[in-house]
Amino acid sequence: MARPRKFDEDSVLRAARDQFWSTGYAGTSMDNIAEVTGLGKGSLYGAFGGKRELFHRVFDEYCAQAVSGLRRALDGPDDEAFARLAAHLRAIAAATAADTVHRGCLLAKGAAELAEHDPVVAACSLRTVNALEELLAAEIEACQRNGDISDEVDSRNLAALLLAVLRGVEALGKAGQDERKLHAIVETALALLPTG
Repeated sequence: MARPRKFDEDSVLRAARDQFWSTGYAGTSMDNIAEVTGLGKGSLYGAFGGKRELFHRVFDEYCAQAVSGLRRALDGPDDEAFARLAAHLRAIAAATAADTVHRGCLLAKGAAELAEHDPVVAACSLRTVNALEELLAAEIEACQRNGDISDEVDSRNLAALLLAVLRGVEALGKAGQDERKLHAIVETALALLPTG
């Protein structure tokens, strides 16, 4: 009969996520994970499998939280859609500027490091990017219904462009670009949106 677990799984997964996020997949060993979680390697392997399985778990949860967080941020009536969209873009610039250790986005970091050789990470990355794009497209359509963005523009294409701007802001922030420049990029993107 298996012994019951004597640790808080959510706390362990958060600690493992933060370690992978800080040092990347290749730069993280199970010894590192054991150290930050306070668990022995045997317990980690028994509960989560190997390093790759543990990374898959925390990466999937991070991606799911990114999607649910954007869904919450963009939820609301059509007449407030443009304000929500602008607030989201500005919040990404602010969060990126506040990331003084330049950890960046775990989605971007994991995809860049592993998607080429890891089909699980590749599939999760694509699913997440598509979900983020769909949420942005729905918000753009709300802006179109309210007359804030021209209804002659394809909402999916514009959403993909905004997603590329946001990913670019995060990449530039990770490279050390200053806060003023990151906010200027977002404000330029907002100013160039085709108005209704």
